[in-house]
Amino acid sequence: MLNPNYSCNFAKKKMIKAINIHKRFGNLEVLKGVDIQVDKASIISIVGASGAGKTTLLQILGTLDVMAPNENSSLFINDVNIKELSSKKMAKFRNENIGFIFQFHQLLPEFTALENVCIPAFIQGKSKNDAEKRAKELLDYLGLSHRIQHKPNSLSGGEQQRVAVARALINKPAVVFADEPSGNLDSESANHLHQLFFKLRDEFAQTFVIVTHNNELAEMADRKLVMQDGKIIY
Repeated sequence: MLNPNYSCNFAKKKMIKAINIHKRFGNLEVLKGVDIQVDKASIISIVGASGAGKTTLLQILGTLDVMAPNENSSLFINDVNIKELSSKKMAKFRNENIGFIFQFHQLLPEFTALENVCIPAFIQGKSKNDAEKRAKELLDYLGLSHRIQHKPNSLSGGEQQRVAVARALINKPAVVFADEPSGNLDSESANHLHQLFFKLRDEFAQTFVIVTHNNELAEMADRKLVMQDGKIIY
């Protein structure tokens, strides 16, 4: 489902191309041959009932899980063939190309906002100065420059999630995957977060794939995909 207000300036490049994605847990087939293509600088929402396979699909697209072996299946992210990567190369690719935002921000409670944002950059091998410079720029952009030395338990839910957004963006990822990013926020904070995603798309050509039960966010997206029983039905 295409949002009529969506600008196709970046639509020539496919950020994600997934074909015939299957996944089983024991005898339960969770994904039943899913095809999905995502344009660069677009926001895609994935909706459906609990158990439809949304989070499993997101985890496979985000390289946190692997698809079932199938010679007719393929997954390309930013023109890289994911099936050909070793575990070590996969971890490196994930760190450099993919950002994640979760419903429960997953911030480390013993670290400040600044330190939490820097962690993926440190994993990438960035110096402390370079990581902190980028982190401070992001936190300032997200309206949190006055909160950088605060730990998560002293931040509001909306502030915690914006710190998580900064952490997802620290390595300038090709695509950000978000699983119920506003599911734990009040309506005002959720609306601010949703507007932020679109601002990041418009100003930085950032690509987002978002699993959500929030109908407002789902309808705002450039495309809304509906999952049912392990398949995208439209």
